[in-house]
Amino acid sequence: MCVVQKGPKHGPAPIPEEGKWIQAKEVKDISGYTHGVGWCAPQQGTCKLSLNVKNGIIEEALVETIGCSGMTHSAAMAAEILPGKTILEALNTDLVCDAINTAMRELFLQIVYGRSQSAFSDDGLVIGSGMEDLGKGYRSMVGTMYGTKAKGVRYLESTEGYCTRMALDEDDQVIGYEFVSLGMMTDLMKKGMDANEAYEKSIGTYGRFADAVKYIDPRKE
Repeated sequence: MCVVQKGPKHGPAPIPEEGKWIQAKEVKDISGYTHGVGWCAPQQGTCKLSLNVKNGIIEEALVETIGCSGMTHSAAMAAEILPGKTILEALNTDLVCDAINTAMRELFLQIVYGRSQSAFSDDGLVIGSGMEDLGKGYRSMVGTMYGTKAKGVRYLESTEGYCTRMALDEDDQVIGYEFVSLGMMTDLMKKGMDANEAYEKSIGTYGRFADAVKYIDPRKE
């Protein structure tokens, strides 16, 4: 049978990468900074993974985990394994924990389709951007809230820190809370400040805390 020639050879559709439109044909054509989440098979824990990819190489990895004690140790290994690998290598590397492996898969899909946080940022984000996500205290932003029908809600931890007291109004409804920034407190203690003084200096409040009729300890009351 005769050969029928292919028509236009326009290549892949261009994707946005670090302020440019790129026709990605090889792994080295991929650049971008992005986040993604993954979960393990029993869904008892999750991982938030942040990668900074330059020319196909993972230059920076931030691994945050919650919900499973073993995941913190897996994260330590993954943070050592990931930098220096291409995104294709990383996709086919055992990152110890199912949740981290799943997060890597989800990030791979985002990056190769041009859906990165830095898609329209000239030259992307510099190495070290991942640490900026953690804030000045270099701690993951964790929210832990617990509620029951019988006793209502309890704030245990928020982005600001460890919740020490909840503020209630005359109807026993929450109008604010007090917290301790554990990152700030630890930094002050490392500099030699007395633990009690560091604790006091790391306390803050949110909402209409000062207007409360009653304050409760969410862990004991």
